[in-house]
Amino acid sequence: MAFEAPELTEICLEKTRRQLVVTFEDGSTFSLPCAYLRTHSPSAEVRGHGYSEPMLLTDKDDVQITSITPIGNYAIQLAFDDGHNTGIYSWSFLYELGVNMEDNLQKYAERLKKAHD
Repeated sequence: MAFEAPELTEICLEKTRRQLVVTFEDGSTFSLPCAYLRTHSPSAEVRGHGYSEPMLLTDKDDVQITSITPIGNYAIQLAFDDGHNTGIYSWSFLYELGVNMEDNLQKYAERLKKAHD
């Protein structure tokens, strides 16, 4: 799943909008909703051991990021107000989440709908 992504050049948490805005050296900027980052966390809790399809999490629409911790110069660790804090988001993972956000959100919504039918 990992691929070579451009370097991250800026990161900004917009708390009122519940979005993490990330900008990369190729000029790409993505506004990633906190709920999306939480439900698509790379943590073993959400994905198992590997980058499998994330487990379905409900009631995460209002989740907020409470802290951002740098991990070397390749990733960040996000802590959320629901207590989740184990996902390490590499630059390439953040870039991939940004590029594929529309498709990921649509697939996740379809899975949620199926689970509730």
